[in-house]
Amino acid sequence: MTENEIKLKAIAALTALRGGVDEGLVTDLLGEVTPGQFAVPVGASAEEVGLAVLTQLSEPLSALVNGFIIAFETLAEAYDQAVAEPGTELILQELALRLARDSFE
Repeated sequence: MTENEIKLKAIAALTALRGGVDEGLVTDLLGEVTPGQFAVPVGASAEEVGLAVLTQLSEPLSALVNGFIIAFETLAEAYDQAVAEPGTELILQELALRLARDSFE
């Protein structure tokens, strides 16, 4: 699967969640971007196996995160251009404060 296809999966997952689709479907959709099998060297140590798996996961997960970032940036830009109050920066600050507060409870 190409990087662009993975980004499209991320956007599709966000769209599905906003549309009220069952989270299981979204989980399945996102599961499609991760390898079903991993190639590891024969006789590899635990460290080598871990590194091989990490290497094979890093590219699709990076593309997935980039897809979420692109979607967010596009929506935030549209929201801010609509002169909505509060702006996305304040919304994100409030979210961060709420998450930090929840972490200490």
